[in-house]
Amino acid sequence: MAGVNETPRQKMMGILYLVLLGLAATTISDEVLDAFRNLTVGLENSTSNVQSTINKTFDAFAASKLKNDPARAKPYWDRANRVKVAVADLDKMITDIKTGFVTECGGFDSSEGDYMMRDNVDIVPRTMMLKGKAKELKAKIEETKSKILAELDPGARANFKMSLNADNPPKKEGIQRSWEENFFGDGIPLTAAFTALSKINSDLRNTESDAIKSILGDVDKTEMVLDKYAAIAVPTTPSYVLIGQPYSAEVFLTAFSNSINPEINVGGQQLNVTEGKGTYTVVANHEGEFKWTATLKMKKADGTMGEWKTPEMTYRAAAPSATVSPDMMLVFYMGVDNPITVSAPGTPKEKLKVSINNGSLTGSNGKYNIQPKTSGTATVTIMGEGDKGKLVKLGETSFRVKRLPTPRPKFGGKSGGPVPKAQLTSTDKVFANLDDFDFKAQFTVNHFKLYVIKPRQDALPFESNTNVLNAAMKAALGGVVPGTRVVFDDIFATGPDGLRRPLDPMIFTVQ
Repeated sequence: MAGVNETPRQKMMGILYLVLLGLAATTISDEVLDAFRNLTVGLENSTSNVQSTINKTFDAFAASKLKNDPARAKPYWDRANRVKVAVADLDKMITDIKTGFVTECGGFDSSEGDYMMRDNVDIVPRTMMLKGKAKELKAKIEETKSKILAELDPGARANFKMSLNADNPPKKEGIQRSWEENFFGDGIPLTAAFTALSKINSDLRNTESDAIKSILGDVDKTEMVLDKYAAIAVPTTPSYVLIGQPYSAEVFLTAFSNSINPEINVGGQQLNVTEGKGTYTVVANHEGEFKWTATLKMKKADGTMGEWKTPEMTYRAAAPSATVSPDMMLVFYMGVDNPITVSAPGTPKEKLKVSINNGSLTGSNGKYNIQPKTSGTATVTIMGEGDKGKLVKLGETSFRVKRLPTPRPKFGGKSGGPVPKAQLTSTDKVFANLDDFDFKAQFTVNHFKLYVIKPRQDALPFESNTNVLNAAMKAALGGVVPGTRVVFDDIFATGPDGLRRPLDPMIFTVQ
């Protein structure tokens, strides 16, 4: 949902949303729903901060360039305001869709801290897909992008990278899903739709901010007038961090000069400042919510010393967590590959270290295959790189381990019952198949006895230590008459788990 022109925090939010969307496609647990809500709150806070920056940019321009040189500044001011109007139109559509969702679900449940019916998977596809709202939203996004690009300087337009987009996702397993289906189609819970809309709004505001800065910055690229200032703090890591990981933020003045560095202080800590920017870094060593404010001091254009404070910044540190999702069943089977998906909020998939205490594991980047060794239980443990490369335990999940089910023997595609003579004599092998089983498990028959019992005659016994009929068996089957009973007994087969097991007998009656 996001473009390439994003801060690390915005990229992390986008990745986290896609991970949560993948988890919701397999199981909608309370933890996944809570994570969607937390991400929505984080996006709304981030959007509010960006909007505050946009407002300050407009105010600073009006008080300086527009006031001091209106003839030169007015065209740029008008272009920036046309961008503002286009953004407001799309913002209204997003707000209207959210309002419709709130009406349908019954409002906000303050006791749960989320909207009612947050796990409902019918409201979103009905509203967005059946009623065409998703298609209208995508068209509005593309229209807004065109209006914004039209206001940019041609030189800046060619290199302008938008966070806002509604491109279709990449193909998965040869299937191309549309943008509408991916974010508002079947199976999308209501709370995920709120997160998606908040993400679009966040991308919209970031695009607006970049466009406004580009347009208003064109007034005089060679001159910097520092007659009005605003203190800004921008996190360079997500506000949601794991214990053992650092939280970082850039603290700087808007319209700063790389030749003029302010003094920046946070809680008595003097920051190192380079090219007008100071970096505040602190390692989270316990859980909880943390707040901080930076104080900046610098000489103003009139030579007096000015002092500014950033808005209060908040971040939350949480204990490490990880999710292990089986891709097929909630149990591992011996002798076959058991695919799983592993993810941990805040940790890239390539940084995860996954192990198992019962069997072997292959794979990488969040996708693994488990081969359990013995029946009982198997525990999957996830480690991640913390501060300075130190491994931190993110979580573990235990699964039951079972033997493969016993297959059904088949001869000529059947396991018994009436059969024409031609069908009995058209094949010469006994097979063992697992019907209605999701895993690929090959069983080989390695012993069986055959009894051919013609009407009013003694049974003719035969035996084979393979799954193939010998010449005597074929001859006996070639001589059967209607009413003959053909019995396969003492059937044994070996599966991929290496266990030899007895199978049910097969009794056929020749028609």
